[in-house]
Amino acid sequence: MAAAGAAKATGSAALSAVYRNNQELNRLARSGQLAAARRLFDSMPRRNTVTYNAMLSALARNGRIDEARALFDGMTRRNAVSWNAMIAACSNHGRVADARSLFDDMPGRDDFSWTLMVSCYVRAGDLELARDVLDRMPGDKCTACYNAMISGYAKNGRFDDAVKLLKEMPAPDLLSWNSALAGLTQSGEMVRAVQFFDEMAEKDKWSWNLMLEGFVRAGDLDGASTFFAKIESPNVISWATLLNGYCRAGRIDDARELFDRMPERNIVAWNVMLEGYVRRSRMEEACKLFEDMPDKDSIAWTTIISGLTRAGKLQEAKDLLDKMPFNCVAAKTALMHGYLQSKMVADARQIFDGIEVPDAVCWNTMISGYVQCGMLEEAMLLFQRMPNKDIVSRNTMIAGYAQGGQMRKAAGIFRRMNRRNTVSWNSVISGFVQNGLSVDALHHFMLMRRDTERADWSTYASCLSACANLAALEVGRQLHSLLFRSGHINDSFAGNALISAYAKCGRISEAKQIFNEMVGKDIVSWNALIDGYASNGHGTEAISVFREMETKNIRPDEVTFVSILSACSRAGLIDEGLKFFDSMEKEYSIKPVAEHYACMADLLGRAGRLKEAFELVEGMQIQPTAGLWGALLGACRLHKNDELARSAADKLFRLEPRKTSNYVLLSNISAEVGKWDEAEKARASIKEKGVHKPPGLAGST
Repeated sequence: MAAAGAAKATGSAALSAVYRNNQELNRLARSGQLAAARRLFDSMPRRNTVTYNAMLSALARNGRIDEARALFDGMTRRNAVSWNAMIAACSNHGRVADARSLFDDMPGRDDFSWTLMVSCYVRAGDLELARDVLDRMPGDKCTACYNAMISGYAKNGRFDDAVKLLKEMPAPDLLSWNSALAGLTQSGEMVRAVQFFDEMAEKDKWSWNLMLEGFVRAGDLDGASTFFAKIESPNVISWATLLNGYCRAGRIDDARELFDRMPERNIVAWNVMLEGYVRRSRMEEACKLFEDMPDKDSIAWTTIISGLTRAGKLQEAKDLLDKMPFNCVAAKTALMHGYLQSKMVADARQIFDGIEVPDAVCWNTMISGYVQCGMLEEAMLLFQRMPNKDIVSRNTMIAGYAQGGQMRKAAGIFRRMNRRNTVSWNSVISGFVQNGLSVDALHHFMLMRRDTERADWSTYASCLSACANLAALEVGRQLHSLLFRSGHINDSFAGNALISAYAKCGRISEAKQIFNEMVGKDIVSWNALIDGYASNGHGTEAISVFREMETKNIRPDEVTFVSILSACSRAGLIDEGLKFFDSMEKEYSIKPVAEHYACMADLLGRAGRLKEAFELVEGMQIQPTAGLWGALLGACRLHKNDELARSAADKLFRLEPRKTSNYVLLSNISAEVGKWDEAEKARASIKEKGVHKPPGLAGST
């Protein structure tokens, strides 16, 4: 008897411990402390279905779907909560096939399960399958399932189907009507929304607020204000909705006047007003409002710290972060981002290392910061440590390695990705183009199409650049056709790439036709056409386009002048080139850079006006580059001027003392004018300076 009593007491104690642990597990999960929740779960000597469901939901909420599925598969006992949590997790993360597989395997589906599956298909935009699930639901269909379908129809513009289903419902409730109304307002169908709202026999606060939000979303703030005045007793959500509309439209003073009139303010209203000030960079008012806030949540702290970092007030942001009474990863990440934008990498890393459980955004911010600062080794070390690498982190590393010229590593990460999006493909394709691997770029574009991933304007722009590099006219024309069918033909980026591609393939008339047909031309479009004429030796036409650009009040930039000066040089239009160069600072306040001087040196050098070219380069406001002196040295050879050649070579040797080809070029120039001693002296310098001739370098150029 005593033994039985002791056993019963032990069992009760064990159950009590499981209950307490479950409570703590739920608390940790809800507060975002996933690592601590997992440690507690793993350490629990006894677990029940509630324990597993709590951990399952926590993993799902944090996007750890594969871990959640592994936990689910390992459960010896599951209930409806387990199945529904897993179906919801897959649905929320776009894994429709997995959600359907779970739904089909579920032994005893409840109304919530059916509603989840309908909502899953609605979210994925597959309304026919959603309707099929609704129609197959046994017995009396629940109202929630009907409402999910009605909302799906309305949000996807199928309002007639939504109304028809609404009328078919045995007992539509106010939520059913509001679901249809929500679909109309969210899709911007405000004329029909007003008509539908007027026909509703019953309305609640949600109905009125849906209409108000619809006016705000449509950008009709006057309509929103008029409608707001009709609400008999607007609640705090109504006030906050109109307040948000004013803030997003930049009408901050109207927003503040409304804010001050609010009979009651919740934390949402305070945060909306605070974000409005921050978004408009009115940081003094933002800081004052932040001080006046009676309660500050993590959103408020993150907003003000983000605003201060964007304003460059990093020390103020750091001081505020130190005063924050609770741990907020988002606020710390905001300051990290500010430090990284200012190249203060060590300070950013110090914050990162101090975060106990960094989230995916935090990891990606630090990795991206390293990449942007060219610290690829550090980025890779952090990437390898990241516990749950997502598609963003992988895309960041691909882009970083591509920009750093390490395409083998970029392609390796790309190949190992289980899931890719358009950004992944664009990163690797543009990387190949940037690194001169145009054939690989076009090959990956074909793989992308086979993978059914949708190409965007950036994809086409990169592939057209690859065609231009390869002078692959027919492939370029095929891309042009695909662009037209895809609807991206009016994107200025794609149009500009088409102009460059046709021009580089020598089809300047087709480039001009694309230019003429473009709806939204920008400065890049004009520059692409001018450069196209320049690269094909049509200097007069390039100048004509430049003059047309001026008549349309489109201001040229640095790139424009590089193209027009290059056009003048190639066409031998010396006087025109000199006038353009002279007008840069006088008329457009554009200071010449190395590329402009290189064009002028080439222009004067080709014309044999070497002395003027030398005087121009020596009088530069910036330090001449090796490329500039090399161009002059080449011009000296063209016109057999060994005296100026030696002067240019002397400058060049100081900048590139160990480049063999420079010494060989000077030797050849001296030999061509019969100065054999000077030629020999130049060649002897190669040995004297310890310059090693690279294998395969010919003795003459």
